[in-house]
Amino acid sequence: MSLRRPIGNEIMAKKIIVIPDSFKACLSSYEVANIIKDALKAVIPDAEVITIPVSDGGEGLVDSYLTAVGGQKIALSTSGPYQERIDSFYGMINPQTAIIEMAASAGLTLVKDRPNPSLTTTYGVGELIIDAMNKGASTIILGLGGSATNDMGVGMAHCLGVQFFNRNHDLFLPVGGTLKEIKTINIDKLHPLIKKTKFIALCDVKNPLYGPQGAAFVYAKQKGANDAMILELDENMRQLALVLQKQFGMEVDFAGAGAAGGMTVSAKLFLHAEIKSGIETFLKMIKFQDLIKKADLIISGEGKFDSQSLSGKVIGGIAAEAAFAQVPLYALVGQKADMDEANYPQALKKVISLMEYSHSLADSFLNARFYLSKATKELAKSLFK
Repeated sequence: MSLRRPIGNEIMAKKIIVIPDSFKACLSSYEVANIIKDALKAVIPDAEVITIPVSDGGEGLVDSYLTAVGGQKIALSTSGPYQERIDSFYGMINPQTAIIEMAASAGLTLVKDRPNPSLTTTYGVGELIIDAMNKGASTIILGLGGSATNDMGVGMAHCLGVQFFNRNHDLFLPVGGTLKEIKTINIDKLHPLIKKTKFIALCDVKNPLYGPQGAAFVYAKQKGANDAMILELDENMRQLALVLQKQFGMEVDFAGAGAAGGMTVSAKLFLHAEIKSGIETFLKMIKFQDLIKKADLIISGEGKFDSQSLSGKVIGGIAAEAAFAQVPLYALVGQKADMDEANYPQALKKVISLMEYSHSLADSFLNARFYLSKATKELAKSLFK
């Protein structure tokens, strides 16, 4: 595949698309996009630089959609991860379509210095859904990512009317640490508007619900779990999976069941949600192929680049589109795992880590703006000077 207007190893370009994800716990996708843009313009003043901050389903999803396609941001109070009242939000793209990111009510950034996935809940996500339905949304896009939870979405389901009972037939609100106490489930009081609403759940990971590659073992540590808690959370999910299979005939061995602390399980069972790729859905909605037809270069980025980055996440999704349009892609990332570049997608020409410039991981976090700008300028000089 030939790239657009090559001259030796250089690419003479005037139109550059900047479409990064966030550097989690460091820089938002908006900050990343603007830092890259400013650095590019400093080296190539006459370049047309189009910024598209993006999210793969976690924090920043609502803002990404509203910026790209327009709409209204709706503010409201909901339960937070620990059932405290917080200021939350969602977006209305149009009068019939709402966009919700679960991180707005159950996100890791909301727990700050007190993460504990055995105690956190997705109840507030249900409150967002109810408000959107009451405002007339007949389609709800639900972003699964950036969660502080490991409750398999039962908190959300409880808010929407699903009743969970323990062995003593007591009604209770389960959390990650008490999923094994669920013995029976009643869906007779499920919110009536659920049946009239189409749900699309955005999920960009393929992890199973439990086991070595499941929600607890892969993601719970970053949510604050220690080794003992991880084992407990995994076992709790196994036990609830048995209840779901027995009562509803639901098999939870589908790819992505472990996303967002198992949130996809409740999304499928109680919302009958269609599970879709977050980045593919976003790129289709903004008509990305049309946008890059006349582009000469695409720059993306994310906090950590590893094998999962190429499996349905932001950089992987953009690489597929870039290859189809024959536009070269470069990625600027906070850090990257050791990978054979021969396994990169054809359009992905290089992955540049801020660790190549910083003195340590802590330094790269503290001075991410400086190193990202420096890396961008050096990339621009190597391509255009």
